[in-house]
Amino acid sequence: MNKTLKLFAASALAVAAVACASPEKMAKMAESVTVNCQPPVLEVVDGTIDATVSVTYPKDYFNANVVVEVTPVIVYEGGEAAMKPFKYQGEKVRDNYKVVSSDGQKVSEKLHFDYVEGMEKSYLELRGRVIAGSKSIALPSKKVADGANTTYMLVKRSGNVSFKADNYQEVISSTTEGQIKYLVNSSDVRSSELKGDSVKDFLAALDAVAADERATVTSTEIVAYASPDGSVDLNDKLSGNRSQSANKAWDQVTKGRETTDPTVRSVGEDWEGFQQLVGESNIEDKELILRVLSMYSDPAVRENEIKNMSQVYTALKGQVLPELRRARLIANVEYKNYTNEELVDLLENNIGLLDEEALLRVASVVKDAGQKESTYKKAIERFDSDRARFNLAALYLNQGKTDKAESGLAELNAADPDVVNAKGVVALRKEDFKQAEDLFRKAGTEDAKSNLGIVLILTGRYEEAAQVLKDAKGCCHNTVLAYILTDQLEKAASSAHCGDPKVWYLKAIICARQGKADGVKTNLEKAFRNESLRKRAARDIEFAGYEF
Repeated sequence: MNKTLKLFAASALAVAAVACASPEKMAKMAESVTVNCQPPVLEVVDGTIDATVSVTYPKDYFNANVVVEVTPVIVYEGGEAAMKPFKYQGEKVRDNYKVVSSDGQKVSEKLHFDYVEGMEKSYLELRGRVIAGSKSIALPSKKVADGANTTYMLVKRSGNVSFKADNYQEVISSTTEGQIKYLVNSSDVRSSELKGDSVKDFLAALDAVAADERATVTSTEIVAYASPDGSVDLNDKLSGNRSQSANKAWDQVTKGRETTDPTVRSVGEDWEGFQQLVGESNIEDKELILRVLSMYSDPAVRENEIKNMSQVYTALKGQVLPELRRARLIANVEYKNYTNEELVDLLENNIGLLDEEALLRVASVVKDAGQKESTYKKAIERFDSDRARFNLAALYLNQGKTDKAESGLAELNAADPDVVNAKGVVALRKEDFKQAEDLFRKAGTEDAKSNLGIVLILTGRYEEAAQVLKDAKGCCHNTVLAYILTDQLEKAASSAHCGDPKVWYLKAIICARQGKADGVKTNLEKAFRNESLRKRAARDIEFAGYEF
């Protein structure tokens, strides 16, 4: 919004006088001089206030023999700030100031002030005097702009640092199994196998699961195989028969126990098990066998090539192939781990039971900051946990203990993107915006993206900030602010989904800029739950002309 003000001679950046006019007369003729200030409402950007004032002098106004000194001053609550005066001279003055012609002239000057707290309620005025020889006439001051808009300072600038997640398993999945071994070319289950250690251990594991209220058998399986010697068709049939005989044996050995009906599968030739057992064996030339497996995929070719190595094949027949004539009895088990409440109790009464993941989880659960800190320190002490070190630094940042956080981060992997981002937050807190920006761009995480938006707002790059923050996750505050600062009010309104007093304040600003008085009132009433926002609103030029 532009406005043109008629300026008394004292308030012009260059006060003019006609050749025949005295300095006294220049003041009386001031209404013929016009002034324009851009912006008409001063705005603070990156801690400074910049504006341009243009003054148009009519023909026969500026006395050719005078010097005019003009001082721009921002008057605010608690004080004032003055720039170094501008000086102008008439056409007959022999000095080095800017010359203003008596034929009429437009003069423009750029103004620059450092922001001082209190300037959000202020105005810009020009104070001047006309100097003619030894004579000096003070000119009346003239207000030329209101100020100053500090909306960008509403940015949430503490920075985002997310804690590293734990890998604590609330439910632990495991399997327990036993095996039934078969004789070559046979699918008959021998009674000795059902009484053997493998099946006994399997049944004992099932009994242990049944006795443990935290454990549950979720499913069972029977998987049958044949060793990869002989024809493929024969082995497929043999594997199928073994799956059926093992299924019958299952009913026999699990009688009286609560289990699910098993899923029955026949694999056929067990080349995967063959490769594993050969790799674990001490058979001579085992590398040659493994190379054959990698070279050929056809089962018949594989078997033929291996049989050609007669000495090796003899060793396979004794050590490997008998282990592959089998059926696996499998139970899939889920174990319910400690609940959050149980973890807290163990933390207080039996911390020795907690491993690294459990300590990281319980640290995220407890609310007391001191208890969080001591838990992270315990994880560092017992497990040398870098995640705990990082989370401790993040905790310090949340508490405003920036120096302690910085010290902790120095011990961590400097290439870790989370660490890089956290170091950027430290730089942000210290107002080293250049280093903070470099670190956030290097980190590239979601947190770093949001934090980069903060730096861009604080340094006046609002368009880039809006682009960076448009997809930012988490709190919507800074995204809404970036849209306001780029005058994208519809996007700002649609992004303001957080129920927070500071966001309601931003919504009130949106309504004020759209001329929606009811929206201003409604949103400010919600925002005033934060008393500091009530005090700000009373001085905020965004709400000039509104009553609340």
